[in-house]
Amino acid sequence: MAPSLDHINIRVYDNTSPPQEEDDENVAIHEGTLTIKPVFQSGKSSFGAEIYGVDWDQAIPPEIVAQLVAIQDKYGVLIFRKTGLDNARHIAFSQQLGDELEINPFFYGRENDRLKEPLLFDVGNIELDGSLVKRDSRRWHHSLGNALWHTDSSYHQQRSKYSILLSHGNPVEGGSWTHFADIRRGYEELPESKKAEIEDLVIEHDLWHSRKLASPAVFGNPLPHELKAKPPAFHRLVQVAPDGRKTLYLAAHAKRVLGMSFEESQKLIWELIDHCTQPKYVFSMEWRQGGDMVWWDNRQSMHRANPYAEPMTARDVRRSTILDDGPLAFGASKDEKLAAGWLPSA
Repeated sequence: MAPSLDHINIRVYDNTSPPQEEDDENVAIHEGTLTIKPVFQSGKSSFGAEIYGVDWDQAIPPEIVAQLVAIQDKYGVLIFRKTGLDNARHIAFSQQLGDELEINPFFYGRENDRLKEPLLFDVGNIELDGSLVKRDSRRWHHSLGNALWHTDSSYHQQRSKYSILLSHGNPVEGGSWTHFADIRRGYEELPESKKAEIEDLVIEHDLWHSRKLASPAVFGNPLPHELKAKPPAFHRLVQVAPDGRKTLYLAAHAKRVLGMSFEESQKLIWELIDHCTQPKYVFSMEWRQGGDMVWWDNRQSMHRANPYAEPMTARDVRRSTILDDGPLAFGASKDEKLAAGWLPSA
């Protein structure tokens, strides 16, 4: 039997996905040829938007890409419906958003990967032969970590800027959702005393830590090739988002606060994750059909997926990840780590 995730706080959220009717003008904002339908509006804060008006049948013009990036900076998560994109056009659009895409490490061998495409990650539940991922397989247990709140690839020293997740085929029976949390607003509403406490902290991020949290029986001791492929990375906790607001760079991958014990670190990390994933900061995006696509900014949001379940039908979703090229792209410097209590031999 696969383990439950009862030992991790997994909240259940109401459906706050955007309106399904494209002609609903009550919440629409028009900017040139684009229509924006915000998901969350709270005071001066906006989070999540559904976008219409992009012609996905053609290469996206640079001026539209620039417009979309500006919209992304404001909303953090953009949803597009019925794009009709295939793998090649998914990759081509991703490459318009940054100089370099993350390379798939193919943990279990490229020959065993359904897509065999180095610039895409298969985050569905389908095996090479078309069957569904087997319960209790290593891949099944690895996927359990995706149900924890996280930021993609925070365990890389060069972090990711954007992720783009594209659905293929038919939607999962019974509904399929990805949940997003607004970390900018979460930080903004922290007590001032807590902001002062965490201002200069540096966090060690480790992929195998989050996998162990989700599936301690299987990932309690990662395999040697797994550890070699993904050593930990170090990033400042408090950062500045693209819109100029302060935010938290936070994830279930966050293992240790430099200068604190593991137990103290985990207490603080999960206190902050629990704060930032309160329902008032979260919306749930429903996958309705193949071609649905969501593009989020890992620097100002967290997300999580629904975990695999035995009654689930085929879920074919594929992700590209655009590496960060900004001033904080490569995480904490050696001097910052040393100042925060890092011991090079640790």
